[in-house]
Amino acid sequence: MALARNSDSEEHLHSTFASRYVRAVIPRFKMPDNSMPKDAAYQVISDELMLDGNPRLNLASFVTTWMERECDKLIMESVNKNYVDMDEYPVTTELQNRCVNMIANLFHAPVGEDEAAIGCGTVGSSEAIMLAGLAFKRKWQQRRRAQGLPTDNPNIVTGANVQVCWEKFARYFEVELKEVKLSEGYYVMDPAKAVEMVDENTICIAAILGSTLTGEFEDVKTLNDLLAEKNAETGWDVSIHVDSASGGFIAPFLYPDLEWDFRLPWVKSINVSGHKYGLVYAGVGWIVWRTKDDLPEDLVFHINYLGADQPTFTLNFSKGSSQIIAQYYQFIRLGFEGYNNIMENCMDNARRLREGIEMTGKFNIVSKYIGVPLVAFSLKDSSKHTVFEIAESLRKFGWIIPAYTMPADAQHIAVLRVVIREDFSRGLADRLITHILQVLKEIEGLPSRIAHIAAAAKVSGGEEKTAKMSLEDIAKYWKRLVENKRNIVC
Repeated sequence: MALARNSDSEEHLHSTFASRYVRAVIPRFKMPDNSMPKDAAYQVISDELMLDGNPRLNLASFVTTWMERECDKLIMESVNKNYVDMDEYPVTTELQNRCVNMIANLFHAPVGEDEAAIGCGTVGSSEAIMLAGLAFKRKWQQRRRAQGLPTDNPNIVTGANVQVCWEKFARYFEVELKEVKLSEGYYVMDPAKAVEMVDENTICIAAILGSTLTGEFEDVKTLNDLLAEKNAETGWDVSIHVDSASGGFIAPFLYPDLEWDFRLPWVKSINVSGHKYGLVYAGVGWIVWRTKDDLPEDLVFHINYLGADQPTFTLNFSKGSSQIIAQYYQFIRLGFEGYNNIMENCMDNARRLREGIEMTGKFNIVSKYIGVPLVAFSLKDSSKHTVFEIAESLRKFGWIIPAYTMPADAQHIAVLRVVIREDFSRGLADRLITHILQVLKEIEGLPSRIAHIAAAAKVSGGEEKTAKMSLEDIAKYWKRLVENKRNIVC
């Protein structure tokens, strides 16, 4: 006698992994024809996500990967609120305004006791930088038109070490990007060279507080003083924007006497990433202007179709409220004392990791003691093996550590970089040092891959091409290798 076939719901209830929803292939690039039970859908997606890396072992990223459960709960309770509906969610709007004022005061903006600071929350520092750049461009255009001068060739001066969002701004909004090149041993923008590049078409100079490459703070004070002299000599009005995406929540706590912010008169706007050392999950940044006059009014839109007049200056419209609420939670939960303790702990763990790496005797430390808590280091001898091999080998332990070459004119320097976040403990630092030592021992016993690459170059291009092999060429080889492996499940 044949057994009766179970219904879909009964089948899935009896065994998740025996159900047809988990056993059948789901279309990858088009919507399935039929529905499936919610727990089956969850299981299918959860299984695929197991192949992602562990966020807490992703030492390439500055972005926060851990928050307290109470904040996780607040995030989930507000995940269905659209921040832009300010009239419907006035308390959320108030929390954002409080955050803006807290950040403005942290950065020494000239704001009175009962005065509202000028700024807003963004999706991240990339959007914040776009908004700051647009404000500088519009102010420059207004000055030029008032003087009867052309406005068709704006430029911005940065170091070659800037994050890619600055290149995006320049390309998207038709601004020439003038980069101060780097040199071996000096991997940040030289203030004197930056001011030399300024001309009548310069909308601003962008200084970085916490270079992505080495974590180093650029000398904003010297830049401000040199720029003040040039403006006085020429009659120009070129200002400074500080990109403190990584360092804005570090400097006020660890280096309170360092002058980099609105204490300097030519600093007109500052961005900072809440989702980096602001200690919030990915999705929130902040932009603050010195005064109301530094944000042109014609860039601010006023809408009333959501119930009341609402000023808005963003590149997008709808966005979630949960990250803004999470930022406010961190501000009142931790306070100045809590942020100070966390940043000191991060720096202590960075020092421990730095000491362990130095003790191997195999690396030069490229990062500085003052800056973002990270360790960037290069091999003393790259004639047989490279930092790219070390990064690849560390993957087997779960560590995600980037290897890269420096920008122009230091392309011949290749480094590894470990970012120390709040959830990177002393125990993890010691474990990473152990694994680095193990990898070094393993690759020393392997044939040189550089020799293999050079041999391949000799076959395809002869002796001349082999002689010209550089770390940049090797980096390109490894980049292609990694790209090819991305579509392979290991």
